[in-house]
Amino acid sequence: MRQTTMAKPSEVERTWYVVDAAGKTLGRLSTAVATVLKGKHKPTYTPNVDCGDYVIVVNADKIVVTGNKLDNTFYYHHSQYPGGLRKRSMRTMKDKYTVEWVEKSIQGMLPHTKLGDVQRKHLFVYKGSEHPHAAQKPVELKVD
Repeated sequence: MRQTTMAKPSEVERTWYVVDAAGKTLGRLSTAVATVLKGKHKPTYTPNVDCGDYVIVVNADKIVVTGNKLDNTFYYHHSQYPGGLRKRSMRTMKDKYTVEWVEKSIQGMLPHTKLGDVQRKHLFVYKGSEHPHAAQKPVELKVD
């Protein structure tokens, strides 16, 4: 009889990946990065264990968006106080809050549970091409 192997947290081997986001589309980049953060690219993927790897996204300020999404898409946040609704366009998010914009896109594709909270901490986004994680020897991840 064949048995499914379930990964244990102590047996998971993690790799560091670096993604150059220059010229990439936001949605396609986000799905690829979320897949690696969840660990679905590994044959030892287990849904209830953090099997994912670390991902560094550089050149986040050079991500492109197709169509009229920059002006027609809005991000909303409410402070739970009367009149506390904040509305920002995608253009504002891209220009002023680039790192938060990319993180929000990727984190929206991760589970919204305690496991997802752990996986979110494995994502590092930087505006420019420099990052302080050279000691981890990250491998380049190809994203189409």
